[in-house]
Parts: sequence; structure tokens; C-alpha cells
Amino acid sequence: MKISQELQGLFSRLGVAKTFPKRFTLLHEGDVSRHAYFIETGCIRLWHNNDGADVSVKFFLPGELCASLQSMHREEPSKYELETITPCVVSMLDKSELEREAAETPGLKDYISSVMVHCLVNYQDLFVDRIAKAPEERYRALIEEDPAILDIVPLHYIASYLGITPVSLSRIRKKIALS
Repeated sequence: MKISQELQGLFSRLGVAKTFPKRFTLLHEGDVSRHAYFIETGCIRLWHNNDGADVSVKFFLPGELCASLQSMHREEPSKYELETITPCVVSMLDKSELEREAAETPGLKDYISSVMVHCLVNYQDLFVDRIAKAPEERYRALIEEDPAILDIVPLHYIASYLGITPVSLSRIRKKIALS
């Protein structure tokens, strides 16, 4: 979800600009999330290690915020990792700074809450899609809803996001290309 100019400005004004290389872990599973990131350039993924199986949960693109919401909100160890897929430039803002600004700026706390609700809805949709839709339907929906992801994210991460193997994804892509 692209964020408002006001929130982008907050990250520009108070955040710390950081550059990270490809495949850099911003947050390890088990650590408590203390930062939110506004992505200037690059792509970050939120993923979970499910008994050795890599499960991509969300991809974040330029203009979006990312964090481990579960960990940041509850102040508990994260069940997820945040990792750069490509080299990234981000504005990193400490949770305490964000909370202070939200308390002092009219409407900002409500806006941040709406961003969190938007994320929750996306995660619920992902959960239901994995149960109700066939892998090919999930892939076609991804093509329709987020085509930019296909240009940036390696196919093995897309397969893990869709809940299928890379071989299955290859078959689906071939079938769609032939139709």
C-alpha cells in the first residue's frame, strides 16, 4: 500500500536514510521489531521459516512501509524475517519516534491505524486465497494485481508466496504462456 505524502514526509524528516545490499536481513525471526521502513528504492520481503520451508508472506515495493507488525505492535519476538530482495534505499524510523509523532500530530494515529488495517485485510485475503483458490488462480491474480512484483522478485520467492514449488510455478507459467 502506497502511503500518504504526510507520512512519507515524516519518514524523510525524522527517519535515518540507509542503504542495504541485496539479501540483507533487516529483522531476524525471534528479534523484536523496533523500526519501520519506508522504501525509497528496491524490494523487501516478509517471510517465515516453516520448519525449514521458506514461506514468503508479503513483498514491499518503493513508496510502501514495511515492518513486522505482529512484533512491533505487541513488542514480542517476530515470527517473521524482513530481507531485502534487491539493493534497497530506505528511511528507517524508530518505533518510539513514530509513536511520539502519532501522539502529537492530529489524524496521524488514525492514518497509521488505517494502514495497519489495510495490511491485516491483505493478510486475511492471502490466507483465504491459499485455501480457496487453485495455484493457477493465485498466480493469475498476482499478475493482475501486482505485475511489478514479477519483474523484481525471483520466481522461487513468488512460488513460496503462492504456496507452491518452483517446478509447479514453472508449469503454470508455461501453461499460461501457451494459452
